[in-house]
Amino acid sequence: MRRAHLALIAIAQLSAGGLAHAQTYDPSYPICMQIYGPVGYFDCSYASLAQCRYLAVGRSASCVVNPYFPSSKPASPHRPRRPAVRAG
Repeated sequence: MRRAHLALIAIAQLSAGGLAHAQTYDPSYPICMQIYGPVGYFDCSYASLAQCRYLAVGRSASCVVNPYFPSSKPASPHRPRRPAVRAG
C-alpha cells in the first residue's frame, strides 16, 4: 500500500511540472515573425523584412529583428598606425 501511495505521489509531481520550452529564436535568420493568438510563437525563417511582411499579410502577426542573429560586422582588433616614412 505504501509503495502505491509513493508511486502516485511521484506521478503527480512529474505531471504537475510545467512544460519545457525550447529556444524560440533561430540564430540562422535575421528576421522573425511573431504570431499572436492563443498559442503565440516566433517563426525565425526569413531572410529579409520585406519577405516576412509579405507573408504576414492577413495574419495576426508582426515582423521583428532576430535578437540572436550574429552581427554581420566582425569586431576588428585595434591596430596602431605606422608612422609615415619620409624620403629624404
